[in-house]
Amino acid sequence: MTTTQSGPASADGASSGVLGGRPLIAQTFHGSDPDTVAAAAICSITPTKCQARTRLYRDGTLEREGFPVSEISDYLSDESVTLWLDLRDPDRDDLAVLSDEFGLHPLAVEDAVHEHQRPKVDRYRSHLFLTAYGARLDTDSGELATSELAAFITGRALITVRKDDGLDIGAVVDRWDANPDLTKFGVGYLLYGLLDYIVDGHFDSVQSLDDAVETLEDQVFADVPQGLAVQRRSFELRKSLVLLRRIVIPMREVANSLMRRDLHVVSDDLMPYYQDVYDHVLRAAEWTDSLRDLVTSILETNLTIQGNRMNVITKKVTSWAAIIAVPTFVTGFYGMNVPYPGFSRQAGFATSVAIMVVAGIVLYIIFRRRDWL
Repeated sequence: MTTTQSGPASADGASSGVLGGRPLIAQTFHGSDPDTVAAAAICSITPTKCQARTRLYRDGTLEREGFPVSEISDYLSDESVTLWLDLRDPDRDDLAVLSDEFGLHPLAVEDAVHEHQRPKVDRYRSHLFLTAYGARLDTDSGELATSELAAFITGRALITVRKDDGLDIGAVVDRWDANPDLTKFGVGYLLYGLLDYIVDGHFDSVQSLDDAVETLEDQVFADVPQGLAVQRRSFELRKSLVLLRRIVIPMREVANSLMRRDLHVVSDDLMPYYQDVYDHVLRAAEWTDSLRDLVTSILETNLTIQGNRMNVITKKVTSWAAIIAVPTFVTGFYGMNVPYPGFSRQAGFATSVAIMVVAGIVLYIIFRRRDWL
C-alpha cells in the first residue's frame, strides 16, 4: 500500500507500482448481465461514452437514482446529500469530464485508467484514491480470476471505476440497500459496503482454495498413484495463491489507513464495521500464507512419495533379477561342454533342476522377510 500526502494541507500526491509482472485475467464476469444489473441506477443521459450509474441520498434516504450525470454538480454543495457515481470501463476522456468538477488529481485519473495497479490508498488534497481487486477461483481449473476497481472518495461522493465486468456492482448495491439505517453515515457507509463485498470475495476464494488443497491431499495418498496430476494441480493452486496473496496482503494497510481519524472517512459509529472488515482481511491474509506453505509441503511430499515408490519398485526388480540369476548360472554351468558329475545322465538334469528350484525358493523367502518383495 502506498499512502501519499499524510498531512491534510500537503501538496498533491503521486501513486506508483503495478500488481505483478504478468497480465491479470481481464474478464471475470460473475453471472449478472452488466447491461441490466442495478438497472434503476443506469443513466440514460451521460456525457461519458461508457455506461454510468448514479444514486443520490439525502439525509440517509435514497432520493434519486439513474439521473443524468450532468446534474451531479447541482448537489455537490449540499451537505445533506451523498452521491454515488459508477463508471464501467471508462477511458481518459470519460474521466476528464469529471475531473474538473470533482477536483480529481491528474495522477489519480491516470491510475484509474491504467490497469494492474497494486492495492493501495493514495491521499490527495481534495480526495482519496483507492485501488482494490475482486477475486474468484475457478474450482475446475484452479485458476484465480481477478477484477480491478478504482474509487475516488470525496467528502460528498463516492466514484467507482470498474475496469471490467468482474465485480458485480449489483451485489454491492444490494448490500447498501440491506442496511438503510446506515446510509445516514454517507460516503463512509458506501465505502464500507464496497470493501465488505470485495473482502468477502477474497475470503470465499481462500475457502475454495482450502477445499481444493484438501482434495489434493487425498490425491497424494490415493491407492492409485496420481503423481503427475498432483504436481500439475499443485503448481496451479500455488500460482493462484501467489496471485491472491498479492491482492490480499496490501488490503491490510488499505483498511488500516482508511480507519485513520485524520482522513475523516470513518465515523465513530462506523468504526466497528471497518474493524470487522479489517479482521476479515487479516484472516484471509493469514489463511493465504498458510495454504501457500501447505501446497509447497504437498508438492514436496508427493515428490518424496514418488521417490519411495521408485525405491520399492527398484528393490522388487532387483530381487526378482537375483532369483532369476540362479537358474541362469546353473544352466550355464551345466551347459559347459566338459564332463562333470552326472554328465549325459538323467541324474545330472534332476540335480540341476533341484538346485535351481531350491535356490529360487530360498532367495524368495529371504527377500520376503526383508520386505524386498
